[in-house]
Amino acid sequence: MNSTGTVEDCPVVFVVDDDEEVRTAIGELMLSVGIEAVCCATTRELLDSPLLDRVGCIVLDVRMPGASGLDLQQHLASAGISKPIVFLTGHGDIPMSVQAMKAGAIDFLTKPVRDQTLLDAVTTGIERNIADRADARAVQKHLEHYQTLTPRESQVIREVAMGRLNKQIAYDLGITEITVKLHRSNVMRKMEARSVGELIRAWERLPLDIREPVGT
Repeated sequence: MNSTGTVEDCPVVFVVDDDEEVRTAIGELMLSVGIEAVCCATTRELLDSPLLDRVGCIVLDVRMPGASGLDLQQHLASAGISKPIVFLTGHGDIPMSVQAMKAGAIDFLTKPVRDQTLLDAVTTGIERNIADRADARAVQKHLEHYQTLTPRESQVIREVAMGRLNKQIAYDLGITEITVKLHRSNVMRKMEARSVGELIRAWERLPLDIREPVGT
């Protein structure tokens, strides 16, 4: 933990492998460079971990008893758990590696793996998770701001994002240009945008179902 952060800010690497020797070796490798490691013998142990929402990544064996590593990757994605995965396999399974990478895996490494190769992949995974979490916070902030808009202000921000001029927006919405300017001012203030460019970028970060509702 650094001097300005909390325990929750410190990355944790989940090592999921049914081979105890592998778990121990990887766990010790992580600890040797100051990264907290949580070792799990099964995918269920991982899913039950109270630390799963911490920043970090997963080092995951492809072939596990019961649900495979690829099954777990799919399950996490469907559950909305964005946790980068570094796959490990004892077999050079190219189709499996292609599937894993297409689904967003950081890397697909073959056992035995060089320490530095694994550490590089883990570092990439942690950095991606930090970036993803920051992005999610930004999207949530924009969404919370958007939800404070009135229905008319929501119409105005959509028109502005389409590049429409005030007089065009006034015509489209059947209101005066002065009223459009008032709505635009309110939208800028509520969305905490200092420029039209910032406002458009905030709009583009909103969920697709808001920007393109069904029926449009």
